[in-house]
Amino acid sequence: MSTFDVIREWKDEEYRFGLTAEDRMGVPDHPAGMMELTDSDLDDAAGGQKPDFPPTYETYCVPDPFGRVA
Repeated sequence: MSTFDVIREWKDEEYRFGLTAEDRMGVPDHPAGMMELTDSDLDDAAGGQKPDFPPTYETYCVPDPFGRVA
C-alpha cells in the first residue's frame, strides 16, 4: 500500500470501510494513536459550564461597541 493510501485510510472513514480485511491489516496504526475521552474529560474541556437556564438571544449576542441595536 502506498503512503498516499495509508494516509487516506487514516483520514477517510468511507475509504477505510471499503477496504478488504486483508488490506486493513496491512495498514500501520495511526501515529497519534487511539483517543478516547470520558464525559468528565469533555466537561473539563468545555470549562465545565452548563447553562442552568434556557439560552436567549442575548446569551449569544456580542454587544455592538457603538451601541447600535441589531
